[in-house]
Amino acid sequence: QVQLVESGGGLVQAGGSLRLSCAASGHTFTFGNRIMGWFRQAPEKEREFVAALSWSGNSRSYADSVKGRFTISRDNAKNTVYLQMDSLKPEDTAVYYCAARRGPWSMAIGPVSSYENWGQGTQVTVSS
Repeated sequence: QVQLVESGGGLVQAGGSLRLSCAASGHTFTFGNRIMGWFRQAPEKEREFVAALSWSGNSRSYADSVKGRFTISRDNAKNTVYLQMDSLKPEDTAVYYCAARRGPWSMAIGPVSSYENWGQGTQVTVSS
């Protein structure tokens, strides 16, 4: 059974920063060979791609809306992926989800349906 547990969400003023963490565990789960992603879902909106990172950490992808402000990273020794969020804006307010998938980096990394495992989410609220 795979478990992804997010933490680090909270309330922050616009322009502030937060760092989200996602710890992965499971007897059949090999963190080191998974592409890890972050998604978010605002009220009454569909879940959307935020960022993804290859198993080696050499390849990254970001949504245009967060490029230059958010940074995804991972520590394979700790089975943990991070999302550093700087210069936060009110429109970043959402529930943020961690996700994991197998398959090559060349396979589309944006669609929700391409990820096999999901966390329960952590709320991020940015006040203006």
